Amino acid sequence: MSDTTVVIVTGLSGGGKASILRALEDVGYEAVDNPPLTMLEEMVAPAEPTPGPRRLAIGIDARTRGFDAADVLAAIARLRTDPELRLQLVYAWADESTLLRRYTETRRRHPMAPQGVVADGIAAEIALTELLREGADLVVDTSGLPIAELRRLIERHFGTGADGAQMAVSLMSFAYPKGLPREADLVFDARFLRNPHYDPILRPKTGMSADVGAYVEADPDFAKFFSRIAELIELVLPRFVQEGKKYATITIGCTGGRHRSVYLIEKLANHLTQRFTARQADGGFVAPWRVLVSHRELAMDDKTQASGVDRPVARRDETVIDTDGDRAAQALSVQA
Repeated sequence: MSDTTVVIVTGLSGGGKASILRALEDVGYEAVDNPPLTMLEEMVAPAEPTPGPRRLAIGIDARTRGFDAADVLAAIARLRTDPELRLQLVYAWADESTLLRRYTETRRRHPMAPQGVVADGIAAEIALTELLREGADLVVDTSGLPIAELRRLIERHFGTGADGAQMAVSLMSFAYPKGLPREADLVFDARFLRNPHYDPILRPKTGMSADVGAYVEADPDFAKFFSRIAELIELVLPRFVQEGKKYATITIGCTGGRHRSVYLIEKLANHLTQRFTARQADGGFVAPWRVLVSHRELAMDDKTQASGVDRPVARRDETVIDTDGDRAAQALSVQA
């Protein structure tokens, strides 16, 4: 088989699978939605190999003929034995209230309850696909994710320059009152540090401002706190890679998600970048992960500095979902 990259997209009906497939098409993948499950391996590894590299996106869900989550995972395991094949499984979902709203707006029937109650169909599909969610390399919660943000997320993970052999490490700031990021692997609480919100000059600024950073660093416990976080992350990242994780999300929260957590995430990204660069210069070390940065509340407030530019090792990411009901109601045209 020629060098082949495959993304299998699955999840809940109404969770955003079709939007993800379209986004993958936009970055150069050939997309096929809902082929019979028996054809999956033949599509990925055809009897007559095609010349040159292939990029293939395949949509599979509970509507797929012959669908069985265990069979899907078994087929994926067989395909992954091919060393020339890079395969990732993406699971798209949304919370029940968002799915109910989407079905109400589109007036579509749920495939698991064509003559019944939509909520019952959602519950049935969650049970049918739970194994796929547990086995997914990337789980995308689209509950309040604007379609433009979803496209950018897919482009960063699967577009040109995204190395599927590297683990993607997302560093994310957030506000505790708006909920924990549901995709978080590690969560650190910065609310004990002195708060720039109470300084009238610093309040309108963000943690990307130098004077805000200086204010936060003036806390007597800042240096020790940051050092412990950095040491822990440098310990666990190699172990994540050994476990075969494709994505790791490390989050830092504060009260408003604008000052302390933003500054800490920026400082952590710079710290990791500098460490990686130094190790590369010393011994040709190539980091088995790439770093992405996002600021959830700044992105939801439409702050341009939340997007930023690529660093030598670190990139920006905006994979998060605002749980505020008003924003969720306005946010989305992500489709099933």
